[in-house]
Amino acid sequence: MPPRHFISLLDISSSEFRALINRAIALKQHRNPDYQPLKGQVLGMIFEKSSTRTRVSFEAGMAHFGGHAIFLSPRDTQLGRGEPIEDSAKVISSMVDCLMLRTFKHETVETFAKYSSVPVINGLTDDQHPCQLLADMQTYFEARGDIQGKTVAWIGDGNNMCHSYIHAAAVLDFTLHIASPDGYRPDPNTVAAAGKRIRCFDSALAAAKNADLIVTDVWASMGQEDEQKQRVIAFKDYQVNSEIMAAAHRDALFMHCLPAHRGEEVSADVMDGPQSIVFAEAENRLHSQKALLEFLLCAK
Repeated sequence: MPPRHFISLLDISSSEFRALINRAIALKQHRNPDYQPLKGQVLGMIFEKSSTRTRVSFEAGMAHFGGHAIFLSPRDTQLGRGEPIEDSAKVISSMVDCLMLRTFKHETVETFAKYSSVPVINGLTDDQHPCQLLADMQTYFEARGDIQGKTVAWIGDGNNMCHSYIHAAAVLDFTLHIASPDGYRPDPNTVAAAGKRIRCFDSALAAAKNADLIVTDVWASMGQEDEQKQRVIAFKDYQVNSEIMAAAHRDALFMHCLPAHRGEEVSADVMDGPQSIVFAEAENRLHSQKALLEFLLCAK
């Protein structure tokens, strides 16, 4: 039987997504040091992009579950010397129980999954960031209950986070408003596939109106640093600030996957204000990924 992979949120059903969220909440609330379902198992972690939250959460999660995580970077392995991805996938998967990749090209993760004999997890690509959405949705469910029927406003770059929010809207059935400047909008095919749940706006203020959750990300993601000046100009009207939050519902929440640049994509008063739950969101990377590891490796 082929392994179950987690490359995209579209790889799981609505009921599975909700089950992962509920399991993550339970694991967070009742940590049992004696519960070690992954004892003796190894997670191989391949990082082509640097990381704080992804690395710490997966390593800690494996330790909590009695397993072990191995950090691999291109400069330390044959991946950095041009070994075919197919060969690396076959070799590494023969020695570990699960693989997590944080990389640039989405095709790299897809190729690893195709040739891997163990589950492969997408820890981030330039196209998608599904693990972050597990944590984001867990955080919303903890604070406000099920997100079905609610409205989320994505303000900023139509990037990998935006694409995964589009997928989440399709799987969990909420409405997603997207406000991005011309030239930085999400992939039109991804938007079209999600249907009527997605609405695109030219104005951040219009997108935020009556939203239950406001989300943003940095204006220049990793690998786009040379575009920083150009992006600051393009995104100057897309900062999440008190005016944007005032357009949303009074009890609307604010999220950001971090790291955040106060004064750019989000004002400091919003980032550090009472509606911000960014640090609970960050912590939940640990709990949601523990639920994911359990789901992929302990399925009966």
